[in-house]
Amino acid sequence: MNQRDVLILKGQEVLSLLSGREAELIQIVARAYLAHANGNSLLPHSSFLRFPDDSRNRIIALPAYLGDEFELAGLKWIASFPSNIDRGLDRASGVLILSSVHTGRPEAILEGSIISAKRTAASAVLAAQTLHGERETSSVGLIGCGVINFEIATFMLATLAGVRRFILFDLSKDHAAQFKKRCSQLFASIEVDVAPDIEAVFKNCPLISFATTAVVPHIDNLSSCIAGSTILHVSLRDLSPKVILSCDNIVDDLDHVCRAQTSVHLTEQLTGNRDFIRCPLSDVLAGKAPRRKAEQDVAVFSPFGLGILDIAIGKFTAELARNNGVGTLINSFLPEPWARS
Repeated sequence: MNQRDVLILKGQEVLSLLSGREAELIQIVARAYLAHANGNSLLPHSSFLRFPDDSRNRIIALPAYLGDEFELAGLKWIASFPSNIDRGLDRASGVLILSSVHTGRPEAILEGSIISAKRTAASAVLAAQTLHGERETSSVGLIGCGVINFEIATFMLATLAGVRRFILFDLSKDHAAQFKKRCSQLFASIEVDVAPDIEAVFKNCPLISFATTAVVPHIDNLSSCIAGSTILHVSLRDLSPKVILSCDNIVDDLDHVCRAQTSVHLTEQLTGNRDFIRCPLSDVLAGKAPRRKAEQDVAVFSPFGLGILDIAIGKFTAELARNNGVGTLINSFLPEPWARS
């Protein structure tokens, strides 16, 4: 491969390369978080492209540089259009461009939504492993029955011992039924139940993942939760500031998560400070902070979703592709140098 060539990886190719590698992806995400915490990254704020009179649909650009073992730059361009589901399309679509940090030239272009879903799941389950630890995980609550929570379920089953039951809730009964059917087809010996309401999930599940399309908080009380529960607040906008203030809060990056009207951002606006955030997850990973503030507190992990994770998993995917002869190599994608033409 010369410096004018670009590797193209389609969605099905990305999926085949990463299937069954959940434990590896979680470790890659952990190392990326630690590299970021050690200052070996550059992470500009994500740019949100929104449309007139449209609060739900958006396209986000996430540029990033990740050093240490990764030494790569890139850009994820990913769209979230929830109404696509009613059209028979996935909510998210996107591309990931990986570029050399030495020449700036693009080296690979990958379908981005699968990598985004897997890095999101890897981050969430890493937080579950780290914060929830050896606590009870036999029943896991999944609120929001879409691609992200399905990936989280897959990663949990691959890496968390003791998961025996998923309790689902979604505002759409059809989505919940479809999710249950898919789980029953793919996950042997796992019980899958659909809850009548969110309270039933809180009462029965010490580990809960929110992956909804909510744009404003709709949960104002966690009194039904089991003491010492862990909530993976992946969708970021489900919990009210009142709830956030009552919990042990861990994030991926304070500056990134405190923007774009996330629940954490709304809480910062309400209080005028970030004192309610205990630490980033990387502090716990590095042994700088304990797993929990108090054993009986509900711990909430709110990850904004950092572009460095896409870079890390994208690099891993591209290396797998090159080693296994997967993908399409576009020869001379870039033009001849001007001085030679």
